[in-house]
Amino acid sequence: MSEALEPEIDVEALASRGVDLEVAERVAPDRDIAVKVGDPLVQVQNLTMKFGGLTALDNVTFDILRGEILGLIGPNGAGKTTCFNAMTGVYKPSSGKVLLEGKSLGGLAQHKITRQGLARTFQNIRLFGEMTALENVVVGLDARHRTSVGGALLRLPTHVREEKSAIERGMALLEFVGIADHAQFLSRHLPYGYQRRLEIARALATDPKVLCLDEPAAGFNPAEKEELMQLIRTIRNDGYTVLLIEHDMKLVMGVTDRIVVLEFGKKLADGAPAEIREDPRVIAAYLGEPEDDVA
Repeated sequence: MSEALEPEIDVEALASRGVDLEVAERVAPDRDIAVKVGDPLVQVQNLTMKFGGLTALDNVTFDILRGEILGLIGPNGAGKTTCFNAMTGVYKPSSGKVLLEGKSLGGLAQHKITRQGLARTFQNIRLFGEMTALENVVVGLDARHRTSVGGALLRLPTHVREEKSAIERGMALLEFVGIADHAQFLSRHLPYGYQRRLEIARALATDPKVLCLDEPAAGFNPAEKEELMQLIRTIRNDGYTVLLIEHDMKLVMGVTDRIVVLEFGKKLADGAPAEIREDPRVIAAYLGEPEDDVA
């Protein structure tokens, strides 16, 4: 990877949050990315999604810049999750397109979009309950493996090396999200907050260019939300780009670099958190409370 395209990892920020820098180094993204930090990495262009006579998304356009945390917010029914699903291959858009590094993701299956570098978590946790935490992360790492089924069955040297590397990286990812001491617990036995962290670790295991988080703070208490904010900042400081859907406005305002607001399937606003907080259209459509209450 050329120097111009290296992720701008904020080492001081990582250290100040108590992150083990050796662990951060092991889990930092190691993929060639064809755009520079600050340039559009994802381009959503005139994205439209219709379900029968209902238009859930109406010509929505926005960019995700490499290295930023972008928040996608709006009232219930605004089209946030529909937008996520259309971007990640769950739905086929009625029209419009999604570009990653200038290349269209149109027509690709979900697993192929993940391989291209757009990984996501889900509002409703989707873990393999009878697998351990470590095994769940290793499943995510399989997306980057090259060994064939035959190579795995025959235990060829390439497969053995990949398997060992997967376990080491899986443990590093669990440590990175703060649950390494629960690596051998079945995922269904983990506390709810740890399951959320595990889902993030599994998404990171695919080595994404963009990490899409769908309501990661759902069901969290205030202390858990603060810890989640720190984790999201750490993920960005480690070189990742993040797209965040979240209802908790204190979390969104506190962690994002920029916010896109949807209302009734259309883009209402796009700007820095301070601008969005003061935008009367956003206050009327979504926040619906005095500025001091959402600061």
